Amino acid sequence: MRITNHIMLLLFSVFLLASCGAKKKEVDFVAQTTDLKKIIKSDTLRVATMYGSTSYFLYRDEMMGFDYEMVSNLASNLNVNLKINIAKNEEEMTQWLREDKVDIACYNFIETKALKEHFHFVVPQSESYQVLVQNLSANSLSDVSELAGKSVSVKANSVFHQRLQAINDEIGGTINIVIAADSLSNEDLIEMVGEKKIDYTMAYHNMALLHKSFYRDIDCRMPVSFGQRNGWLIRKGNPDLQKAIETWDKLPEIVDLKSSLFDKYWDESPYFALKRIRIPKGAISPFDHLFKKYAPLIGWDWQLLAAVAFHESRFVATEKSWAGAVGLMQLMPHTASNFGLNSTTKLDPEMNIEAGVQYIKSLSMTFRQITDKNERIKFILAGYNSGPAHILDAVALAKKHGKNPQIWFDNVEYYLLKKSEPEFYQDKVVKYGFFRGRITARYVHDVLETREKYMRRK
Repeated sequence: MRITNHIMLLLFSVFLLASCGAKKKEVDFVAQTTDLKKIIKSDTLRVATMYGSTSYFLYRDEMMGFDYEMVSNLASNLNVNLKINIAKNEEEMTQWLREDKVDIACYNFIETKALKEHFHFVVPQSESYQVLVQNLSANSLSDVSELAGKSVSVKANSVFHQRLQAINDEIGGTINIVIAADSLSNEDLIEMVGEKKIDYTMAYHNMALLHKSFYRDIDCRMPVSFGQRNGWLIRKGNPDLQKAIETWDKLPEIVDLKSSLFDKYWDESPYFALKRIRIPKGAISPFDHLFKKYAPLIGWDWQLLAAVAFHESRFVATEKSWAGAVGLMQLMPHTASNFGLNSTTKLDPEMNIEAGVQYIKSLSMTFRQITDKNERIKFILAGYNSGPAHILDAVALAKKHGKNPQIWFDNVEYYLLKKSEPEFYQDKVVKYGFFRGRITARYVHDVLETREKYMRRK
């Protein structure tokens, strides 16, 4: 990817300064080489991170994670290669930074006075606050004073350790502070509470909530600190690198990317699908044979059908949504019943996929006026996510306002997004009223992107 105009201008200014003036000035400039110039010269951005549900993990032979996807984009914008270095803990990442072994630490670091002495915080993320992580029960603690006599596991010298020591001093020193093994991460400790291996730990509220999506009995309601800012780290004394990152982070497309990645990894990270299912080596899912069997019935490649199932259920055959959708293909009760499923068969993987395929076939008939097969797939995906009614409204709006009703992106999709505005949902051609189309628009994009990833796999 080419360097953005802002960053190109910054680099041009740096190199112009280096090439002007007397020889002595050139020597002085070389002696004060910045991180940014070294990165460009070496053609490599050296990154430290840790394995985690939002930072970096391997899923179906692909690297994923909020921090990984963001820093990959940064490297592309700088037009350099990316080198990932996996640390055991946060202390190792900061040590690598001090020793110039990495250029940036891409992890959810909490802003503390000690870190601010040596590093700049960049790529800020949403504030959070520390909570006690425990299991939900009639005896759940609700006040820090109740920690007296309890054993709480934390990592040594972490922000949680420091806060727990302060609380211990406040209530008389009766908390049993258990120092966790160095090999364990804070996420490991949350999971150990969820698995009832330990009674208590501390974590940031947003991280604890994410794990609660998998460990349903986790209780993270008790706050133990005020809100704290966080972000990535770079060394102090590198204004060019800091400016380049801050300029990149404010680009409209990066603001949008960050928002979509927050939804992807902080609402319910794909990381937890790894804990729910076992995927055979070299396969996309445990159900590849079923996708291959039923996709030909609708003229789809099996990878597209698998991509729909992934975004519906993360390949969890027993998945049930808050709205009542069930199974691999997340069919709503009425739809499931219409296509032959009952309370006994709706969670059967093969029967759920077969019913989902029959529903897709019916959507294909609904959108039969879309003559191009590839375009029709986009309309079908949108209809699968939202129901066909709102998509038909968007088609009508596209016709009325001179957009192409046969094309999804930037045409019918555009008016689906407009259906949340009174000027459009109150239009006479609209039959089904108000609708927020952002999730559906993203769903179509994400399913097609996942399909392409699956198609590239050998």
